[in-house]
Amino acid sequence: MSTSVGSDEQPQVLRREFSLWSAFAFAFAFISPIVALYGIFGLALSAAGPSFWWGFLLVFGGQFLVALVFATLVSRWPLEGSIYQWSRRLLGTTYGWFAGWVYMWTLVIAMATVALGSAGFIANIVGLEEPSGGTLALIALVILLAGTAVNLVGRGALKMFMIGSIIAEVIGSVVLGTWLLLFHRQNSLSVLFEGGGPDVDFLAYLTGPFMLAVAFIGWSFVGFESAGSIAEEVHEPRRQLPKAVLFSLGFIALVVAYSSLAIILAIPDLDAVAEGAVSDPVYDTLTATLGAGIAKPVQVLFVIGFLASFLALQTSASRVIWAYARDGALPAADTLVRLRGAARIPTVAILVTTVVGAGLFLLSIVAGDIYSLMVNFTAGGFYLAFLFPLVGFLAVLLRRGWRPGNFSLGRVTLPVAVVAVVWAALQFLNIAWPRVAFEQRWLDWSVWIGVVALGAIGAVLFASVRSRITGTAVVDDAEARDELADQP
Repeated sequence: MSTSVGSDEQPQVLRREFSLWSAFAFAFAFISPIVALYGIFGLALSAAGPSFWWGFLLVFGGQFLVALVFATLVSRWPLEGSIYQWSRRLLGTTYGWFAGWVYMWTLVIAMATVALGSAGFIANIVGLEEPSGGTLALIALVILLAGTAVNLVGRGALKMFMIGSIIAEVIGSVVLGTWLLLFHRQNSLSVLFEGGGPDVDFLAYLTGPFMLAVAFIGWSFVGFESAGSIAEEVHEPRRQLPKAVLFSLGFIALVVAYSSLAIILAIPDLDAVAEGAVSDPVYDTLTATLGAGIAKPVQVLFVIGFLASFLALQTSASRVIWAYARDGALPAADTLVRLRGAARIPTVAILVTTVVGAGLFLLSIVAGDIYSLMVNFTAGGFYLAFLFPLVGFLAVLLRRGWRPGNFSLGRVTLPVAVVAVVWAALQFLNIAWPRVAFEQRWLDWSVWIGVVALGAIGAVLFASVRSRITGTAVVDDAEARDELADQP
């Protein structure tokens, strides 16, 4: 078991019930090939045409460098809350608090985004044509409540759902992709090399439409760090979690690149999709190639993938909230840090994510195109959150103050850290850049709107709790002792 310390310096206990396989499955479900692909497929294809596919390779390359840094950090500090914990220990409490604040809200908003995305598939399955925003919000609310129930049951139910998710992902992505490539190929590989077409300058295509597609794709390769969010619930985390971080990202990249290629080559009318005449190119392609009778059951597999991603997001968000509360870094910390029953589940923290998610669904009814706003912000929010520990790690390296854990990059540590910071910064700016992409101009500024609003609220909140925050040594010493006790 894992012994942690709350704001009153009394021990809180989390049970170590996750193995390497469980941590990998958790991170896999968080990213989810189905969510990673189908959440952005239509947006990226409309933005840049079939050649957007190369963006998957570019984003994966950059994110793999980030994952290497995160594997190094989680090996040194395998603590619940990941980005919050790492950033605080690298550059201090204030720096870490705001890193976790961005990460916490990004997770909660991403959770709501995934629920809304799943609602669209469920609406298709039950035969609701062009469902209203209110209908989708209601379906998403049902998903939120059902997911909360699973999370409250305990880690056993969560692990079972993660395993079911991986099976659904393999069938829904790999098997379906192979079937499409073998029997329903409509386009040649040459469509991947046509760029913006013969009338579009290649450089203008790369710096315009392609970079917009890369901004959307950025949402596809986040979540590998989530294995660190449950670090204190994993056996031998210093040894196991770096593997879970790297393996989950690599496996996801292979599945997403393969299945996206299969769908691009199976689309009956690429021109119609590129022009935006097809609202849901994935469902349209499945229906055209497999028939409605087969397409609907396939979408059930997609729903399972979305639900597993939702569960992983909610779990990660609740663990970040709990980690804050243990340090006394949030109002009502004594209530938020409470763990329930023999399973030691952070019930109150989970319920907080439920209430916030329901509020976002209500906002989607009032504000209209909240899905695009949330996709935009979460993509930018993840990269901004990533930048905190990346910059902190680079700063500590340059000061020659880094002491590696079990996992180390050796001589390439500094160059990897430099390129990872550059990549994450450029990708954040690419995502956040207010280029004209939506009819409602304010949506183009959604990342900056979110950053300013959260920054202002966070500054006020941090000022109110700063004097009560527990020192890092309290938690670090307790966790180090417990890690020794957990060794076989």
